[in-house]
Amino acid sequence: MSEPGSEEELPPPAEYSSPGGSMRKGCDPLLMTLRSRLQHRRACINQQINKELRMRAGAENLFRATNNHKVRETVALELSFVNSNLQLLKEELEELNSNMGVYQTESESVNVPMIPLGLKETKEVDLSVALKDFICEHYGEDGSRYENEIRELADLRQAMRTPSRSEAGVELLMEYYNQLFYLEQRFFPVSKTLGVYFHWYDSLTGVPSCQRALAFEKGSVLFNMGALYTQIGARQDRSTTEGIASAIDAFQRAAGAFSYLKENFSNAPSLDMSAASLAMLVRLMLAQVQECVFERMLLLLRDDNFTAHLQVAQEAAQVSDMYWLVLQTMGQPLVKDYVPFSWVTMAQVKLEHFRALSHYYAAVALCDHTRKVQWESSIGERTLQNFHTSTPKGPPLSVLLQDPEERCKLGKAHLRRAIMRHEEAMRVHSLSKILRKMDILQGVLSFMHKRSLDQYSQIDHEDDFYETVEAPDIQSKSQHKPELKIPDFSKVQVTDIFHQLGPLSVFSARNRWTVPRGIKLLRVDGGLGLTLRGDSPVLVAGVVPGGCAAEAGLQEGDYIVAVNGADCKWAKHADVVHMLKTHSDAGVELNVITLLPPDTRGQVEKRGALHSASGIKENALRQGSPASTKGHSHASLLTWNRKKGGSETTKRFGRTWGLAFGTLRDGKAVC
Repeated sequence: MSEPGSEEELPPPAEYSSPGGSMRKGCDPLLMTLRSRLQHRRACINQQINKELRMRAGAENLFRATNNHKVRETVALELSFVNSNLQLLKEELEELNSNMGVYQTESESVNVPMIPLGLKETKEVDLSVALKDFICEHYGEDGSRYENEIRELADLRQAMRTPSRSEAGVELLMEYYNQLFYLEQRFFPVSKTLGVYFHWYDSLTGVPSCQRALAFEKGSVLFNMGALYTQIGARQDRSTTEGIASAIDAFQRAAGAFSYLKENFSNAPSLDMSAASLAMLVRLMLAQVQECVFERMLLLLRDDNFTAHLQVAQEAAQVSDMYWLVLQTMGQPLVKDYVPFSWVTMAQVKLEHFRALSHYYAAVALCDHTRKVQWESSIGERTLQNFHTSTPKGPPLSVLLQDPEERCKLGKAHLRRAIMRHEEAMRVHSLSKILRKMDILQGVLSFMHKRSLDQYSQIDHEDDFYETVEAPDIQSKSQHKPELKIPDFSKVQVTDIFHQLGPLSVFSARNRWTVPRGIKLLRVDGGLGLTLRGDSPVLVAGVVPGGCAAEAGLQEGDYIVAVNGADCKWAKHADVVHMLKTHSDAGVELNVITLLPPDTRGQVEKRGALHSASGIKENALRQGSPASTKGHSHASLLTWNRKKGGSETTKRFGRTWGLAFGTLRDGKAVC
């Protein structure tokens, strides 16, 4: 039996399967690991917030509608209670979102904790009625025949709500995302909506959002991919190079997912998917990548390598600079009151902590290697000439390198700055109640501070005038620049759940066609009098004037969907020709359809380019086509306000995964 908090989340699984379907599994939501309990508690708070918001909306409507003074006083009092409850729920949710310890590695190694994200929660969606009605209305088929497919889709959505914290969980989300591409093509025409509402909760505030656009569903799933990668990165054992490499990969993939979402999603209904919040998350993930790079350099550091110590010092300065950029984005107007205070505090702590480490390793290089290295002026000067942001006061580098006392003097100045930075990190840490509860963080800060003090006490035997030296800042430099790893959706291949409706090139929500009509063909001396072309479905490329096909009413451009009652929407060209030749002596009954011109009343995009007015800009059928859209962000949710404000324009060339559907052959057959 697994211990609470362990990652033994798969047995018993919440899985879905169908004939020819997937067997991917989600976690059992009833399995009480620490992570599951945390996510469950977040879901409960989301529901409570939703309830309080509905109560507040009703009370506000009553307050505006009534002129009775006593009623208005009563409603105003009720509103104060509701707002108070909302604030308490928000604070509780913020504390849960700040609970970084649940997602950290169980290794005994001592590392500064990472900042992961919780998954967005969603309500169940019943697609059954809407899909059946659409199949009946648009495709002219009995919707009850597709109950298994609808159930498979529902099971897949249910499974993706609780993905395991592993690559399998990411693939589950990716499979559902890829399936949404088919769903949008099959059931979401441009001119109207399906009438299904998708409900998702903000990842940090729990404020509910609801949209009918499938793009909102796709964007939320993409967000959860990035969030899940942050959890995978945080759980890695960073005491080994393999664990650090896995953490780097996970955080880079999280940054790529958030960046892809930012560039391809507009009019975000919730702040967690707004451009400002996603930009902050991208920078945060890249800073954590840089932190992992620094930890990897420490694992490989040799005590007697002077140059390596200087490189580690510059790497630490680079990490500090990255967290400074994170703080800048966290201070933006829309994000400032949205990000949890513990996140801001953690970024400040890391900024000071890694700046202190940069000075510490500079001091170690200058002081500890005074007696270990036989200096050569040219080598040392080349190493140090780009190390500081400004030239240190005192003798030139050539003299400094030859004089052990001068080097130790500069090293001692760096140690003093390290100690001051360590103390500042501890002071900032003490400001957050949540961070004070994290024993591992407090332990790391105290240990590093004590180590710098011990190092300083070992060399504190010079005269007092040495104390006047001031160490300059260290030039930040990295041996490994973080990169964005955009999600590769093609690595999870899926089969269209509703492929029985026919090839998507013809049978999609964006196409219109006539009701299938029956045609009886009888062979005469000249044959059937028609020319066929293509596959799935086969196209009538030509009709011989005066032939039996023309007399029966067959037209050029018709698609053959059945021959003698046998469905041939997916039939190959040769198969249909064989069926016609086999049965033509006794006569052949065809069911054909004719594509109608596009309905220009609601056509707002070209065929092949998927661009939802409120969400994901897809380019699944034709890659490389540019697309752009304008989006609106929302006001701060600190006051639980949902009014719109601000705008921005994003542009990006399509890189979205797509599948090629039925293609026409150049060859023709005459029957």
